[in-house]
Amino acid sequence: MDSVPDLTKYLQPGTLQLAALPPLALYLHLPWCLKKCPYCDFNSHAIASQELPEQRYIEALQADLEAALPLIWGRIVHSVFLGGGTPSLFSPAAVEQLLGAVRARVRLEPDCEITLEANPGTFEKDRFRALRAAGVTRLSVGVQSFNDEFLLSLGRVHDRAQAITAVEEAAQAFETFNLDLMYALPGQDLAALETDMVTALALAPSHLSIYNLSIEPGTYFARFPPPLPDHDTACDMLDLITDMAAGAGLQRYEVSAYARPGHHCRHNLNYWKFGDYLGIGAGAHSKLSFAHRVVRQVRFREPALYMEKAGAGEFLAQETQVSRADLPFEFMLNALRLKDGFALKLFCERTGLPMTAIEKQLQQAQAKGWLVRDLAGVRPTARGFDFLNDLQSLFLPGTD
Repeated sequence: MDSVPDLTKYLQPGTLQLAALPPLALYLHLPWCLKKCPYCDFNSHAIASQELPEQRYIEALQADLEAALPLIWGRIVHSVFLGGGTPSLFSPAAVEQLLGAVRARVRLEPDCEITLEANPGTFEKDRFRALRAAGVTRLSVGVQSFNDEFLLSLGRVHDRAQAITAVEEAAQAFETFNLDLMYALPGQDLAALETDMVTALALAPSHLSIYNLSIEPGTYFARFPPPLPDHDTACDMLDLITDMAAGAGLQRYEVSAYARPGHHCRHNLNYWKFGDYLGIGAGAHSKLSFAHRVVRQVRFREPALYMEKAGAGEFLAQETQVSRADLPFEFMLNALRLKDGFALKLFCERTGLPMTAIEKQLQQAQAKGWLVRDLAGVRPTARGFDFLNDLQSLFLPGTD
């Protein structure tokens, strides 16, 4: 594909009419890890014994962003997220160079949230402070568990002691940091989960992300499934997590997210409210709105191919326009993850569709006890949260 996008195809008349463009976020994908975890289906690649091509990849990211600028001219970037992979493998100097390149090319909101994902096995003392000095404002630490047995079964490269040290360093360097935990792990029971939660909460994170271990296609665990707790036990675990988090001042505001007041993840909130995001890097996804259409893009997935194509000014592996029929489901797939739901006007603003497009499905969801609504908004009930996949599926195209 051409390095300079043909803007006429984005700006020509279409079936949608968006009154205004949604907020814009920037996602930067850094795809390497020390080791591929057996449950991971993200676009991540073990660096093995090879040297991290840090400078070459940073230059490819800069070229990618430069080429994409015409698609976002004049728009303010409200948040930046460096995800992976394991972005903390990159040196603070490289991160500073990358963020400097971003600031030179796009206009960031004055208090722009800039998050970087870090793993306990890839940091040394004072590294987090150096990342803070490089411009990162929020750290997300992928602990997953504080139990050495579970960490081994998950293929993590760190142990309990390293996890605790990493979180303590994060707390000293950042006012806001997230701690990632997983539950329903192989061999885990309620008592073991409670021990993990006690340890996590004692470290006083301002944000907690909790994920149910699931078996994803194409992963090692998909080929060799470990024995996992049953569904009822997993539900009991989630209830325990929610109760313990609330007791520590962390309120659940999204299916998998808990935060202290003022510490919600702005970047993820933009996803969940069907905002726009420009994804830069190997395998990165974008969702971009224009006056008459919503477009999705995917970059080349393999890092080596991505860097090779960058040299020729080519970055996109795929681009599609979201159909009018698919927009309600795409919106609900995100917005219904929020405990407080969404304002009715937000649906119209972000999709360009009238409320009549989803009226029948809203009535069905209400009848099942999955949603409540008033003149201003819609939110899932506790039962709706429990049956979230079924609730979201009501909005699939052709579903009556």
